[in-house]
Amino acid sequence: MQLQVTNSPFNQEQVELLNKLLPTLTESQKIWLGGYLAASGSAPAAVSAPVAESVQSVSVAQPVSKDVTILYGSQTGNAQNLAGQTGKTLEAKGFNVKVASMSEFKPNTLKKLENLLIVVSTHGEGEPPDNALSFHEFLHGKRAPKLENLRFSVLSLGDSSYEFFCQTGKEFDQRLEELGGTRLYPRVDCDLDFEELAAEWTEGVLNGLSEGSGAQMEAAVAVEDASAQPSTYSRTNPFKAEVLENLNLNGRGSNKETRHLELSLEGSGLTFEPGDSLGVYPENDPELVDSLISELGFNPDEVVKVNKQGDVRSLREALISNFEITTLTKPLLEQVAKLTGNEELHALISDSAKVKEYVYGRDLLDLIKDFGPLGVSVGDFVALLRKLPARLYSIASSLEANPDEVHLTIGAVRYDSHGRERKGVCSILCAERLQPGDTLPVYIQHNQNFKLPSNPETPIIMVGPGTGVAPFRSFMQEREEVGAEGKSWMFFGDQHFVTDFLYQTEWQQWLKDGVLTKMDVAFSRDTAEKVYVQHRMKEHSKDLFEWLEEGAVVYICGDEKHMAHDVHNTLIDIIEQEGNVSREQAEQYLADMQQQKRYQRDVY
Repeated sequence: MQLQVTNSPFNQEQVELLNKLLPTLTESQKIWLGGYLAASGSAPAAVSAPVAESVQSVSVAQPVSKDVTILYGSQTGNAQNLAGQTGKTLEAKGFNVKVASMSEFKPNTLKKLENLLIVVSTHGEGEPPDNALSFHEFLHGKRAPKLENLRFSVLSLGDSSYEFFCQTGKEFDQRLEELGGTRLYPRVDCDLDFEELAAEWTEGVLNGLSEGSGAQMEAAVAVEDASAQPSTYSRTNPFKAEVLENLNLNGRGSNKETRHLELSLEGSGLTFEPGDSLGVYPENDPELVDSLISELGFNPDEVVKVNKQGDVRSLREALISNFEITTLTKPLLEQVAKLTGNEELHALISDSAKVKEYVYGRDLLDLIKDFGPLGVSVGDFVALLRKLPARLYSIASSLEANPDEVHLTIGAVRYDSHGRERKGVCSILCAERLQPGDTLPVYIQHNQNFKLPSNPETPIIMVGPGTGVAPFRSFMQEREEVGAEGKSWMFFGDQHFVTDFLYQTEWQQWLKDGVLTKMDVAFSRDTAEKVYVQHRMKEHSKDLFEWLEEGAVVYICGDEKHMAHDVHNTLIDIIEQEGNVSREQAEQYLADMQQQKRYQRDVY
């Protein structure tokens, strides 16, 4: 169908453009265009009959649904908190919002949705969070439906120091497009410091939804802190908690140093439940900061901006308290290469494998020594750096048992790399420089994905070697306080029984009092052949499977790459063997447990 210039208000060029565009539009796109023109007040006063036909009667176009579904995939709680906050923002603007975990969402209802927002983190080496696994698998499988009527947007959380930065969010975004969905706002990838980008995404999403629904709404959106608490203290306004105790839990001669910290929350109004984490804002090692400034040739007292609000500090203070200097990321290497024009660095960043090899075990001081001098101003240098992120630690105490206090279990990180001693930023602050009476900036990170069962009679099985013991100390204190009568079984492991049995006397007392039903331990360096927690689990496979059949909830806390992976496979082995089922059936058994929240992990 061709337009005639004499019969329309369009010039020849516009007619040609319209004739090219209109035949390519889907029905939903034509309706959207009509609604958009009507809402913006820019619909033409007179349109020739052919054009009016093509855009499906602009004046009577039906608005897009104001129902919005927000699905989150979250391991530590950040994505869940952001999803909840986005939901509140949209509800305040008149939208009907449903916020749900991906694990709770029924995938077969996906094709009924018109507006979908995805908020998801990336875990480990580009993996989806535990509560996103089933939905991710469905969406990328053959049963995923066509979604031509779906409008969507993705907010992706990640850490740019990892190779597969925001990988899960990228995969969801690409797959929804492949299935026919239309982006109502482009995907936003957030690094550890995600507040500002998340606020921009929420504003963009709101504008996209408002245009599509034909609603007239304010463009400006004030997004509150993602982890806002009833208390005035939060991620963006941390509470300065006084250190009450700082003890080494390991005995003399141990290869490890594990600090037990007790912090006061008095006057903060902060509350938490077993399974939640504490965010701690650390400081960089002043000795490392001084070495870095010396290598750069800068004046440590020169004043620099530390945030977009224009707050200023001396360079030395800023590098101690505000900026990350111990982790290298590919984006940082790319920016330094662009600024300096260093050919060797340009060659390095062109090879992903070499970048991964270079950043491992190196820090900013190494980068400056290897590819400096930068030849930039202090301001330009500081602008390259990420904010110093908080460290999350599983809370090791019950608020019921220890009112106005929060306890942490922190393993000191020390190692040699590339000819220098390296130190964990927060763990060595706690081990070497933090004294009773000092304060730490902290906030509560709620984690709904790692919680005690609502029924205190439900059996629980806890697997937590090393510092992974922390949340289970919290569990036990809570269960003792409330008088929970359900069976409980603890698997703990470390290097040596004599020096590394963390909280030994407490576990023995809980066993004696019946708060803890069973405990199995594995000390890997006490025997010729190394024995780990998964070996103890296999030794008791019959009893363990019986507990599973009785409805026990399994909790795992600790290292994801090795321990949690091995324990996961061991559980499948036990289900396969004791349940007399195929490997595939055993894997489905565990997947079903995860769906029912009977298999929960707090891994890092």
